[in-house]
Amino acid sequence: MELSVRKIAELVRGEVVGGDDCVIRGVAAFDEAGPDHITFAASADCKRRIDETSAGAVIVPLEIRQSKKILVRVENPYLALAKVSTLFHPVSRPVIGISQRAHVGENLKCGKEISVYAGVFVGDDVTLGDRVTLYPGVVVANGVAIGDDVVVHPNASILERCQIGSRVVIHAGSVIGSDGFGFASDGDRYYKIPQTGIVRIDDDVEIGACNTIDRATFGSTWIKRGVKTDNLVHIAHNVVVGEDTVLVAQVAIAGSVTIGNHAILAGQAGVAQHVTIGNRVTVVGQSGVGKSVPDDQIVSGTPALPHRLWLRVSNIIPKLPEMKKKIRELEKRIERLEKL
Repeated sequence: MELSVRKIAELVRGEVVGGDDCVIRGVAAFDEAGPDHITFAASADCKRRIDETSAGAVIVPLEIRQSKKILVRVENPYLALAKVSTLFHPVSRPVIGISQRAHVGENLKCGKEISVYAGVFVGDDVTLGDRVTLYPGVVVANGVAIGDDVVVHPNASILERCQIGSRVVIHAGSVIGSDGFGFASDGDRYYKIPQTGIVRIDDDVEIGACNTIDRATFGSTWIKRGVKTDNLVHIAHNVVVGEDTVLVAQVAIAGSVTIGNHAILAGQAGVAQHVTIGNRVTVVGQSGVGKSVPDDQIVSGTPALPHRLWLRVSNIIPKLPEMKKKIRELEKRIERLEKL
């Protein structure tokens, strides 16, 4: 594919600085790009070194006004990069049809142009929408309903009666609908509580590799529209994750947690059971959230505190030995003064 810088700027609603007839044939990283590539400069380091790249054109934020390079100035360079990369790297269409080496149960209802590869297991009473792709090793258990334009990558499992919306991507090795961790103790032994609910995943969700999303004890574990999860995320039973929320790698969410819309839980954050996290909350990486967090907060630390307070606390911690020494000296001086 070949596109002029002018056409690319129109696509991303950007402004060209320099020659707009330069022809671009691909997208590449800042230090690896050649004369027929477009790259982007969003980090402080790349913005300082724009003139050093060999790229034919550079996508930059609006604050960059001039350079020896051809610039495409945009409000959001990362969003512009995503759009341009999609142009030059379109998703390949899978082979249409159901492989003879796939197992398909009774009463399958399927839409148009589905792709079911060898080694797929599809149970009874399953519904597949239009243009669903199931790669090798996928398990779709009895009673599952899947919407349109869904891609399930190898060795992922969608277990009994779970519901998947449209334009959902589930990456390799993820398990949707595993049993919730529910046990009752009589003081001596643990007895399993039947997990009779489902997992519901709404439209435009992307689930990373090796996620585990537990079915509800009753009702549903609900992943709402637009949620994006990284790899190795665990979501326990009866959790509700709000629209357009992002869960980064190794996030673990205990049972019956409610997370609002547009929240961000950074890597290795943990959330205790029955907690409510508000809209537009950011939980900094490796934080432990043990109580509810209101809207529009940034929290960090274990237990999680307002981020600015945590920064002050963490700054004090290395100074504690010296502070203890000074306090002891002051105590001795006070003792001497009291004797006098």
